[in-house]
Amino acid sequence: MKTGTIFDIKEFAIYDGPGLRQTVFLKGCPLRCNWCHNPEGLSTKPELMVSTASCIHCGKCEQVCRHDTCIACGECIDVCPLRLRKICGTRMTSDELVNVLRENSAYYALYGGGVTFTGGEPLLQADFLLEVLEKLPDLHTAIETSGYADAEVFRKVIQAVDYVIMDIKVVNDEIHKKYTGVSNERILKNLEILCGSEKPFVIRIPLIPGVNDEEENFRATARLIQNAKMLEKLELLPYHKTAGAKYAMVGKEFKPMFNIEQPVHIPKGIFEEYGIRSSVL
Repeated sequence: MKTGTIFDIKEFAIYDGPGLRQTVFLKGCPLRCNWCHNPEGLSTKPELMVSTASCIHCGKCEQVCRHDTCIACGECIDVCPLRLRKICGTRMTSDELVNVLRENSAYYALYGGGVTFTGGEPLLQADFLLEVLEKLPDLHTAIETSGYADAEVFRKVIQAVDYVIMDIKVVNDEIHKKYTGVSNERILKNLEILCGSEKPFVIRIPLIPGVNDEEENFRATARLIQNAKMLEKLELLPYHKTAGAKYAMVGKEFKPMFNIEQPVHIPKGIFEEYGIRSSVL
């Protein structure tokens, strides 16, 4: 049986696919987007997460620590008087995750929903994900993905789910490399596969000020998806400057290469010119 790492399960999600949904966050991501708002989802391993802003520096965590560097053993969690420490990331078998999801799955089905798998990047745990999906044949399942994976992996997963939400961050490859750390060659190849499939899908663009919120990028994106018959809509997600708040909690530093104070440019009517319905979340 496959085992995966989950860092959150959100109940009553309304923006992660049709209806009311459970959203499962799988840990680990091959991208390093400069604006990432889930830094706790980047590493594939469980890690200590500390609400540093509220720490009173009592030193009790240091007293019980037996390691030179943190190994996320969890020994410091119970001694924190304000309960500011937790392990982010839980190892689960496919059966364990399925059992958790089935506890309330009938309720979500009543409201036209189901389960959405996101991350991190859920395709990074594709074997585990596919095994979970095999055990949920009666539920409506969706995936939210960057599309960064081997084409064969991508095909298998989109065939196994009912609905796809795919991010397209920026079409220009050099800009994509600069701000995400990887080429978008795989992503655009998988976008082509998705556009030619029979799977209903949504495209999302996270709008980052001065990075991808320009007309050239919007039109380039529209041209890539305009003839996809199963495309339902395009959603725009304006950057929120509180996105860096969690970095210190996992021992990371937020270093945006863009001006977080700059207003984001939201396009008006561009996608509709290409016959694509768009909305702002």
